[in-house]
Amino acid sequence: QLVESGGGLVQPGGSLRLSCAPSDVTWELGYYAIAWFRQAPGKEREAISCITPSGDITNYGNSMKGRFTLSRDAAKHTVYLAINSLKPEDTAVYYCATENLGCTESSLDYLSWGQGTQVTVSA
Repeated sequence: QLVESGGGLVQPGGSLRLSCAPSDVTWELGYYAIAWFRQAPGKEREAISCITPSGDITNYGNSMKGRFTLSRDAAKHTVYLAINSLKPEDTAVYYCATENLGCTESSLDYLSWGQGTQVTVSA
């Protein structure tokens, strides 16, 4: 199982760094594609960014490109999502998920999910 952390209440224009790590430290995240998704109230879950085991990163969503940065620290078994210039429309629950075969944009392809971390952007 994955565990996300780092969410919270932030003012517009602020920044956050979300973390995603396995609850079982023996689970090697580097064997999987790891993606970040988000889901706002009343909206579908949307892909943000994904990293393959080889380290290739794909970013999704034109409105998010340039403000969202995915990175991985293999030594810490953790994948991060840095978000800059936060906007109220970024308010959502942010999830990480694993996929065996590679990065895809569809949440239906992902096998394991965390419980999510809430990000609220408000003045």
